[in-house]
Amino acid sequence: MTDIVAVDIGGTHARFAIATIAADGTIQLGEPETLHTEDHASFQTAWEAFRERMGGTLPSDVAMAIAGPVGGEVIRFTNNPWIIRPAQIEAKLGATRYTLVNDFEAVAHAVARADASEFLHLAGPDEPFAPKGTISVLGPGTGLGVAHLWRDAEAGTYHVQATEGGHADFAPLDTIEDAILSRLRRRHTRVSVERVVSGPAIVDIYETLAALEGRAVPSEDDVAIWTRGIEGSDSLAAAAVDRFCLALGATAGDVALTQGGFAGVVIAGGLGYRIREILLTSGFAERFRAKGRFAGLMASIPVKLIVHPQPGLYGAAAAFARQHLA
Repeated sequence: MTDIVAVDIGGTHARFAIATIAADGTIQLGEPETLHTEDHASFQTAWEAFRERMGGTLPSDVAMAIAGPVGGEVIRFTNNPWIIRPAQIEAKLGATRYTLVNDFEAVAHAVARADASEFLHLAGPDEPFAPKGTISVLGPGTGLGVAHLWRDAEAGTYHVQATEGGHADFAPLDTIEDAILSRLRRRHTRVSVERVVSGPAIVDIYETLAALEGRAVPSEDDVAIWTRGIEGSDSLAAAAVDRFCLALGATAGDVALTQGGFAGVVIAGGLGYRIREILLTSGFAERFRAKGRFAGLMASIPVKLIVHPQPGLYGAAAAFARQHLA
């Protein structure tokens, strides 16, 4: 058995856990520790805080899932100010071996290995993913992560591809989304899809809906709007959540079309899990299918939510196992 430190770093949180990889490739995760990125000046200080919590010593093998591109001499995060220099990982972390993957590349590894019981049906036929073909993976959080994997389940093989699909252009589909785009364009020359399909985006959606109704609303953070919208205690916030679900459905369908994700589509992330019941009753599925001449094809794709509690950590460990232990 091999013990490693698995790390999943997003825009808001950095999650750490000790993962044990058995000789047969089975992965067991220890209890995860979640740190707020804003509470630490660098990844190094967050690592040291985790090491202290674990009694002062850590395994020398490290697997890291990072919210941003992982190539080059300096890794910069898309939605937090930390940087990592891969050439210094061995010296600074005491690492003997390490693996670096994009955060949604890690989630795609988790999708490839997760049991069928760890998926919740959202749209399309309620059946397992096709045993052979491409599965698209996306998830809204601080940003919008996108990846895909090709697998042959019968042969037991798969290949993961990281992407930056969350930075594709946002395409409005009705007059309300036209208004959202117009609002965002005042601040951004180019409006990417993650400006609308991400956790913080609910603020702009909410304030656009308020403006359309001539309401004056106070400036709030996204957490407050999400909370009221999910609870249903604020009808305008609930309308913003429903509008978000429409945009997520349309985006998921676009991702499947561009990637050829006809074997299945997976929604990942804590936000997707929080709104899972709303997704089922919203226009998510309708927007996913609404691709003109390809509506029939889209209706044939199973769309599921991965409910594994830590797919980023699990997937990072899986990526390490493929690189170093296969």
